[in-house]
Amino acid sequence: AGFIKSPLSQKRLAQDSVELYCEAIGNPIPEIQWWFEGNDPNETYAQLWDGARQDRVKINATYNLHSTSTISIANLTSDDSGMYECRASNDPDRNHLSKSPKVKWIRSQANVFVIERPEIATQVSESPDKLTLSCNISAPHPTITGHKWIHGTKVLEEDKTTSPFTSYTINGKKEEHSGVYECVYEADPQMRGQVNISVLPQVTAYKKSEHGNEGDTGVLICKNPSFPAVATWSWHKSGHGVSVLLENASGRYIIKSSGNVTELRILKLDIEQDTGDYFCNGTNSYGTGGATVNLRVRSRLAALWPFLGIVAEVLVLVTIIFIYEKRRKPDEVPD
Repeated sequence: AGFIKSPLSQKRLAQDSVELYCEAIGNPIPEIQWWFEGNDPNETYAQLWDGARQDRVKINATYNLHSTSTISIANLTSDDSGMYECRASNDPDRNHLSKSPKVKWIRSQANVFVIERPEIATQVSESPDKLTLSCNISAPHPTITGHKWIHGTKVLEEDKTTSPFTSYTINGKKEEHSGVYECVYEADPQMRGQVNISVLPQVTAYKKSEHGNEGDTGVLICKNPSFPAVATWSWHKSGHGVSVLLENASGRYIIKSSGNVTELRILKLDIEQDTGDYFCNGTNSYGTGGATVNLRVRSRLAALWPFLGIVAEVLVLVTIIFIYEKRRKPDEVPD
């Protein structure tokens, strides 16, 4: 047996995860095992298995043409620092309880260094039409080689400075730029801080005015593009100066809400009952926001009125032509 790929030494922060990869070839296909030796001088190698360390260790292996194995460890602690060893052997007696294998296990090693996570203090400063986001990392920390500011998958700004403090300025109102922003410290390992711009729900209607035919199903939608997400949604309808709460239990109303979107379906639309204004309200930990949707219900015969109007015009024109032809004097008197 021989190695095609060996695991690589890595540095990680506490509470992060690490993944080591090993690949071996031989005939017959070799078996791969993972072993660990900690930094304690008295500690010896111990075999790792899937589900070890309170189910933080996951091992995936495939044996097809050659052997591949990946070990991943979640929620790292300082006790996870040490030497990880990938062992491979295809000797038939490799796991025999009494016989020694003729061919020794071949080994490939990698060190994992788990570093205590430094504290990153974050802040949002608000001034008229401007927001300043800042991060400041505490010592001790790895050597910093630069910074990035990220929103979602978009890199907003980056530099090559080595300062433990970094900031990013946003021009505009707080409500227009809510969300999760990350300050990234380029180092080994990379360090990240999270800055949240939180506002009450900025609820908007998908369409401010909706139309539906009598007897059909009406669909009204509201959404919240701001952060944090809406925790609870509600729908109301105004009528005769009174706001009525709409619920699924009422029969004709079906309300489906998930995160930042809510949908109200009204079954068997009725011109008299369902025409009017509907209000969607979203609530999160910062307050409540709402929007209005106007629903107009048309008669099923509404689509026929243009056709009937054309037919009426044609009949009028034919009648006029007929009367005109009857009253017109002949040009020549027949012999």
